[in-house]
Amino acid sequence: MRSLFRASVAGLALASVAGTAAIAAESLQDVMKRRSLTEKDLVNAAKTYTPTGKRDEFIVFSSGGQSGQVIVYGVPSMRILKYIGVFTPEPWQGYGFDEESKKVLEQGKVDGREIRWGDSHHPAITETNGEVDGEYLFINDKSAPRIAVISLKDFETQQIVVNPIMQSEHGGAFVTPNSEYVIEAAQYPGVLGRGYAPLSEFNEKFRGAVTYWKFDRARGRIVPEQSFSIELPPYSQDLSDAGKLASDGYSFTNSFCAERYVGGIERGRPPFEAGCSQADVDYLHVINWKKAEQVYKAGKVTMINDHPVIMMKTAIEEGLVALVAEPKSPHGVDVSPDGKFIVVGGKLDTQASVYSFEKIKTAMDAKKFVSKDPYGIPIIDIKDALHKQVPLGLGPLHSQYDSKPCIVYTSLYVDSQVVKWDYCEGKVLDKVSVHYNIGHLVAMEGESTKPKGKYLIALNKLAIDRFNPVGPLHPQNHQLIDISGDKMELVYDMPVPLGEPHYATAISADKLKPLVRYAYGTDSRTGMAHPQAVRPGSEKIVREPGKVTVMMTAIRSHFTPEIVEVEEGDQVNFVVTNSERAEDETHGFAVSTYNVNLSIEPGKTATASFKADKPGVFSYYCTEFCSALHLEMTGFLVVKPKGLATASADDSVKAGQTYTRTDFDKQYKTCTDTQVVIDSVVGYIVSTNFKDFKDVVALVEDATDQLNFAKDARTKADEAAKKQDWQNATLWAGQWWQYQVKAADIGLRAKTYLEQNGAKISKK
Repeated sequence: MRSLFRASVAGLALASVAGTAAIAAESLQDVMKRRSLTEKDLVNAAKTYTPTGKRDEFIVFSSGGQSGQVIVYGVPSMRILKYIGVFTPEPWQGYGFDEESKKVLEQGKVDGREIRWGDSHHPAITETNGEVDGEYLFINDKSAPRIAVISLKDFETQQIVVNPIMQSEHGGAFVTPNSEYVIEAAQYPGVLGRGYAPLSEFNEKFRGAVTYWKFDRARGRIVPEQSFSIELPPYSQDLSDAGKLASDGYSFTNSFCAERYVGGIERGRPPFEAGCSQADVDYLHVINWKKAEQVYKAGKVTMINDHPVIMMKTAIEEGLVALVAEPKSPHGVDVSPDGKFIVVGGKLDTQASVYSFEKIKTAMDAKKFVSKDPYGIPIIDIKDALHKQVPLGLGPLHSQYDSKPCIVYTSLYVDSQVVKWDYCEGKVLDKVSVHYNIGHLVAMEGESTKPKGKYLIALNKLAIDRFNPVGPLHPQNHQLIDISGDKMELVYDMPVPLGEPHYATAISADKLKPLVRYAYGTDSRTGMAHPQAVRPGSEKIVREPGKVTVMMTAIRSHFTPEIVEVEEGDQVNFVVTNSERAEDETHGFAVSTYNVNLSIEPGKTATASFKADKPGVFSYYCTEFCSALHLEMTGFLVVKPKGLATASADDSVKAGQTYTRTDFDKQYKTCTDTQVVIDSVVGYIVSTNFKDFKDVVALVEDATDQLNFAKDARTKADEAAKKQDWQNATLWAGQWWQYQVKAADIGLRAKTYLEQNGAKISKK
């Protein structure tokens, strides 16, 4: 058998050498010819290629559209790294399945109604002095007016807040320069508080609004009791942006359908799209949020659904808000890095408007207004606010800024182009076609005070013919554009097969400091220690009338306990702690037919609760392929029929195979031989400066844990052997070896890491 194995290995080696030679025989020119590639194709490929083991320079957080999630990918590789469950369950992470994350989703109920989907739109990263800092991510849900908080320590959703007065929103989430507030503007007008009024009273009873959600960075939570809103006219408010530097303390929200048209195509009236696009202009709302904060704190508010609202009359009297005419049906409103200018594009216009904040503030301070809107809000004459109007093309939507002064990029939806232009001088510099019908676009940190430049991503609404057909529902197309030179270069197409991504935000990867493991026994949704976490050796089953709580550990490659007996009708709570310390050693926990699915990262504790309403024997198992014996990481939930008196599982289980002294001696020798290999690996590691590598330190800690478990298993094997209990002696020796194998696996990973990262051998 051994000779046959060696012959097979030799044959595979020869085949590998021959295959390598055949591959090497094909030149670069041969590949280019075979695949019809040009030299430009190769240059573009080199710009995005990220060699194995290397990492991206930037990380992008993209909305997941109708999936209600967030998509995370790298730039320039455009490799998708993760989907984050936010407004909807995400099974891989166990989001919406463990009791801890169910509580987060429960926060998202609207008027007591469970919402099973989300329309996630605009992600925003926390900022410090106007620079994205990588601590938290916010994202809104347009359909149900909600904002979620995601910790970028572990990329998990921590909180969902429901807007108590809006019935829908689109202008969120946008943060103030030091993340004091998260801005959320309404979309379609409604009766504040989601009340009723007939459409015949639209002008009188329907309203828009903008909400300023107070964010407590120390807690990592939005604080609803310290948040407030401002009532606005029943225009359809749209996107927002916070002022920065020169315009810090102000926010800007544009609008469409200032005509206040209510449709009625079924009654023979023109549809919304006709009635909401008749006027030549709509309105940009300019709000002094710092002054509004003072008004709110002074109690000059009306409570609607227990939420403080500064009514329009008060906002006008206090000089909190003014309007400026903006291009027809605008969409994006984007403040320049220095805060001096605001760029707005109109979907049904051909030009972008560049407003001067200095001019706007001068007009507001001097109360220099040309008129008032129907609700009494003062209007600044456009000539008193405008810096430039620049013809760009058809359908300008959104803008992002470059690291180069005065350079901005704007999406042209109808033209399917990105235009690069100078907003200071008001001139177009370059255009590039994209595929197709671009909506948002994102430059690297392009909405911050210090944009990074280098790359721009076009978030195209249609892909049409760009990818292999996968049915009538096509992926969307995110296209990477190199903006490092004078001319833009389109370099890569990335299909996005999740929801309809709307907006994305990007951050330098080195600003992110995510955990690779939790402090032992952490509840990932609170960041606090889970009260029912246990360590190996302390596992227990607590039985109460009608309730069984299993405090369990998971470690390669077993759960403890492995057999749990309950009675039909019992409420069963599995509290599972992942005892691993090695990076990426996640365990899953699923119970057959009971809809139980946990994802338990190293150090994390999660809970699965269900009613054992069906008698039977149900397997539970690890869903993450965690080790060579992953499939053996299993156990049984025994649900006995109610009232049935039977012997316990421990008493009734019979051995499937009988072991002898010979079996024990064979296994014991395997263990001692394996220890020699482990000792050599340990010898190498301790001879280096391994303590200078935090990832290796964690691996060494984990390997040490495994060897301590191995020592305990060896002791039990020796004790059984003394009693000539060869059955248990052999099995415990086998478990000793399993711990050794896991320790060796970890040790070899640490050794490889040290070799590849320049570890130094200590001189003796």
